[in-house]
Amino acid sequence: MPRLARQLWVALTSLTLVASGCAPRQPFYFFEDGDLSHYVGAIQKLEYPDGDQQPLDEAAGATEPLTLSNPSFDNIWELSLEEAIRTALENGTVLRNLGGRFGSFGGPRPQTGEPPVSLLTNPQATPSIYDPAIVETDPFRGVESALALFDAQLSSSLTWDRQNRPQNVGGIGTQIFQQQLLGDTGNLTTGIQKRTATGATWGFSNQTLYDNNNSPIRQKDPVTGEIIVPSTWQTNYDFTFNQPLLQGAGVTYNRIAGPDFFDNLYGRPVFRGVLLARINADISLADFEAGVRNLVSDTEQSYWELYFAYRNLEARKAGRDSSLEAWRKVHALYVEQSRGGEADKEAQAREQYFFFRSEVEQALTDVYRCENRLRYMMGISASDGRLIRPSDEPTTARISFDWQQSLVEALSRSAELRKQKWVIKQRELELVAAKNLILPRLDMIGRYRFLGMGQELLGGGGYDANPGDPLVGTGAYSSLFGGQFQEWQAGAQFLMPLGFRRELATVRHHQLQLARERARLQDEELEASHALVEAVRNVDTNFALSQTNFNRRVAAERQVEAVQAAYDANTVTLDQLLDAQRRRAEAESSYYRSVVDYTRSISQLHYRKGSLLEYNGVFLAEGPWPGKAYFDAHRRARQRDASLYLNYGHSRPGVFSRGAISQNFEELGADARATQLEPRDPATRLEPISSPLPAAPGTKLEPASPELLPTPSRT
Repeated sequence: MPRLARQLWVALTSLTLVASGCAPRQPFYFFEDGDLSHYVGAIQKLEYPDGDQQPLDEAAGATEPLTLSNPSFDNIWELSLEEAIRTALENGTVLRNLGGRFGSFGGPRPQTGEPPVSLLTNPQATPSIYDPAIVETDPFRGVESALALFDAQLSSSLTWDRQNRPQNVGGIGTQIFQQQLLGDTGNLTTGIQKRTATGATWGFSNQTLYDNNNSPIRQKDPVTGEIIVPSTWQTNYDFTFNQPLLQGAGVTYNRIAGPDFFDNLYGRPVFRGVLLARINADISLADFEAGVRNLVSDTEQSYWELYFAYRNLEARKAGRDSSLEAWRKVHALYVEQSRGGEADKEAQAREQYFFFRSEVEQALTDVYRCENRLRYMMGISASDGRLIRPSDEPTTARISFDWQQSLVEALSRSAELRKQKWVIKQRELELVAAKNLILPRLDMIGRYRFLGMGQELLGGGGYDANPGDPLVGTGAYSSLFGGQFQEWQAGAQFLMPLGFRRELATVRHHQLQLARERARLQDEELEASHALVEAVRNVDTNFALSQTNFNRRVAAERQVEAVQAAYDANTVTLDQLLDAQRRRAEAESSYYRSVVDYTRSISQLHYRKGSLLEYNGVFLAEGPWPGKAYFDAHRRARQRDASLYLNYGHSRPGVFSRGAISQNFEELGADARATQLEPRDPATRLEPISSPLPAAPGTKLEPASPELLPTPSRT
C-alpha cells in the first residue's frame, strides 16, 4: 500500500503540473490587503501639458467655411494689394509661407489644392520677428556673451575650520607638537580679475588668515613659559598679471577667438569672440530680411491668384450662360420635333451646359481656396462672414528693365548672397585666429604682494612695536601699512608642442572651410544670374502672351457673334456654335491668366534683383526701445565723451563691414521704364470684377430640363 500510494501521489502531482502549465506565479504575501490603487499599468501615456496658453481668437473664432453647398456670406471685402501686404506684416510675428507651393522663385504657377502646413510640419524652420533678438542674446554665441568674457570677475570665499585632532607624539616631540591639537582657522579671500582685449589678465586680491591653536612653538613668556600669542592674523594684497606675447596675444586675435576658446569637453578650439558674434547677428538679420521678403512675395502671389480666380469664374459663367441659352433653344425645337431639335443635338447642347456648369463649380471652389490662402498669408481668420475680392487691377503696361543694372542689383542686394558673404568673412576671421595657434605659448607673468601679520586684525602697532616680543600688541593691517614685508615675482612661461600637429590641422581645416564657402558663393552668384535671366524672360514672354491672348479674346468674341448669327440663319451647325462658345471661354480665361502671370513675373523680377520690398514700399528698421534704454545709452555716450581715449589702432582688426545697405530704390536709380500696352486690335478694356457669385447650383444627378434650371444673369 505505501508503494502504491506513493505512485498515485506522483501521478497526481504530474497531472497537476501538466494542467497548470509553465505560467509564472505571483508570490504570496502575508500582510496583503488587496489595495492596489498605487499600481499603474502603463509607463507612458498621452497627456496635455500644464499651461495657460489660450488659442488665438482668429483661429478659435473661425466661422463655417464657404463651400458650394454653403456659398452665403455677409458682405464683400474690397481689398487692395497695399492693404493686404500691410495686414500680413502687422500680423507677421511668425513669417508665414505657403510651404513652397507658390512659385516664389519664379517657378510654376501657384497651386491652391492643398492647405499650407509648413508650420505644422516643421515649425523650427519658419523664421519669426524674434530670431534676430534671440541670436543677439544667445548665452553662448551672442554679442553680449562674447563681451561678457572681458568683464571684471569678482570672487570671494570665506571658510572656518575647527581642529580637534589627536597626534601620535611623545618624548621630545611634545616640545614641538601637542598630543591633542586644538585650534580654529579662518580664511577670507576676495579678489577681482579682468581680461583685456590684448589677452592680458590683471588681478587684485586680498587674503586674510586667522590661526588659533595650542601649538607649543608659539611665542611664550620667557618667565612663566605661558603662550602669550595663541592666535595670529595675517593679511596680504596681491597684484598679478599675465600677458601672452606670442600665442593668444593681440587685440585682433582676442576679438575673434575670445579669451576662453577651448571646449571644456573635447579640448578643441572654439572661436566665439566679439567679431564672430557680431557676424552671427548680421547673418540673422539677413535671414530675417529674407523671411519678410518671402512673406511679402507669397502675399502678393496669393492676391493676384485670387484676382485670376475671380476672372476665371466670370469667364466660366459667361460660357455657362451662353450654353444654357443655346440648350434652351435646341430643347424647345426638340420638344416641338422641329428641324434643329434632333436628339443628338439636344444631348450635345446639354453636355456643353453641364461641362460649363462643372467648370463654374470648380472655379467657384478655386475662389474660395485662393481667398483662404490670402487670409492665411494676412494672418486673419479663415472665415469671418466676409468674402475678399481684390480691388487692384494687374498692370497691362510694358515694363522693361535695364539688364546691367538689374544684374548688378541681383548680385549686390540679394539677402542670400549677403548672408553667404558674411559667412565667408566669418571663415576668414577664424582662419586668422587659427594661424595664431601655430605660435608657441610664451606668457610673461608677475606678482607683487604686500604682507602684514599681527596679534589683532585691526588696531595695534607695527611689527617692530615690541622688539622683545614682535607679535605682542601688533595688528595685521598696521604691519601691512608699514610696508616692511613685500614680495614680488616675475617670470615667463613657455609651452610648445613638438610638431604642432593639431594646430596645423586646425589651420588646414579652416582653410578648407573658407575655400568651400567661397566656392558656394560663386555658385550662388551663378545661380542668381540664371534665375534673373529666367525672370527677365518670363516678363517678356508673359507680356507677349498677354497681347496675343488679348487679340485672341477679341477674335473669339467676334467669332461667337458671327457663328451665332449664322446659326440663327441655319447656315452653320450647332456643334460649330458650341465650339465657338467654348473657345471664347478658354480665350477669356487664357487672357486673364497671361495678364496675371505678367504682373507676377514683374514681382518675381524684383524678387530676383533684391528690390521686392522697396517695390511694395516695405522698409526694415529697428523698432523703438523703452525710454530707460535711451536714457542709459545717452549716459554711456556722455561717459565715453568725458573719458580718455586709448588708441591702440596698430592692433585693431581691419574693416569687416561696409555699413548699412541701401533700402531706397531711388538711390540706386530707377531702371524700370513703363509704356502703355497698345493692343493690335482695340476692343474692350479690362473690366472691373463683376458681382461675384451665381446662385447655388442644383445637386440633382439625373438629366435635367433647361426649363427647370435657374436663369443665370450676367451680374
